[in-house]
Amino acid sequence: MSAAWVVYVKEIVEALRDRRTLMVVLFSSVLMGPLLLVALSALLASFEASAESRVVYVAGSTHAPGLVNFLERQTRIVKPPPADYEARLRTRKWADPVVVVPPDFEAALQRGETPFVEVVSDSGNAQAQAGAARVQRLLTAYLQERATLALALRGVSPELLAPFDVEERDLASSRARAAQITGMLPFFVIMAVLYGALNAALDTTAGERERGSLEPLLMNPARRGSLVLGKWGAVASVAVLIATLSCFSFIPAQWLLRSDTLQAMFQYGWREALAFLVLLLPLSAAMSALLMAIAIRCRTFKEAQASSTVALAIVSLLPLVTVFDQRGESPWHLWVPALAQSTLMTRVLKGEPLGPAELAVPLAVSTLLTLMALAWMSRRLSDAAVR
Repeated sequence: MSAAWVVYVKEIVEALRDRRTLMVVLFSSVLMGPLLLVALSALLASFEASAESRVVYVAGSTHAPGLVNFLERQTRIVKPPPADYEARLRTRKWADPVVVVPPDFEAALQRGETPFVEVVSDSGNAQAQAGAARVQRLLTAYLQERATLALALRGVSPELLAPFDVEERDLASSRARAAQITGMLPFFVIMAVLYGALNAALDTTAGERERGSLEPLLMNPARRGSLVLGKWGAVASVAVLIATLSCFSFIPAQWLLRSDTLQAMFQYGWREALAFLVLLLPLSAAMSALLMAIAIRCRTFKEAQASSTVALAIVSLLPLVTVFDQRGESPWHLWVPALAQSTLMTRVLKGEPLGPAELAVPLAVSTLLTLMALAWMSRRLSDAAVR
């Protein structure tokens, strides 16, 4: 055990001396998630501003004085759009939808006909789509008002338009609704752990092999298992450090949110951060061992980086299974590393309790993966030094 401790201290000191490793740790754990969160907040704020805008752009407003009067009674400001609004919408230089009124609109209404009104927007422009929904609601309200007036003039009760009322009852709790926004956090912290520990795992294996410092280390009278354990402990410590920083970095990041909706729904505090960290500890250990096992096969740092990137890409895609699987959670999710942690962290965000069995399965899988990777690396360590 003393040999493992010496190797552990050596690897930690070398990792702290490597500025590249320190920058990766700083960016991946402290800055990446909060920066993405702030960017998302700014994007949602722009969508909210578009959805709540009081300006409605109407092309041919002189053909629909009744519609203009209705919009003004709804405290809306009616303005004409630019002549080239279609080209601007396509090139993302214009973000507001445009209501196009035909020349015979009012006359067709007087004749009892059903004229059409176009709402021109770009479905590829998310901000324009947010504004289009607002305009559609206004037009629907205007249609209901016209229909109510027409029935009243004919002596028919407007209540016939709505023979019954529909009430929606949402069974989701406030935390479950908030998880629709905060559900991105598990993916961010898992990515931070995976890519943050990558550089340390490669440097302590393929990096030492490339520099020729692995052979002198193997000449020491120490068991191969102790050397592997010390190296793995150092890499796992870096991964745990990154997990800790990434989990807690979202707490101060909430102060920078610009979106009112995101501020109201973003429920993430010390309890969630601690739960995230506990769930990430087994994954950090397993991924550290797996990355080292992959890298020890490679002769150079670049070769190890290419091989590990493929494995990381596969692991990083696993949490997205729940996004594309519309059937929801399945029992087998808890048996898949990264996917299990993402599933359990999502439950934490929803405020759902976690049972012992749900925690034991990912822990057992991560432990088994760690032991298998360390055993395989211990066998390959001597071969890697002489080849």
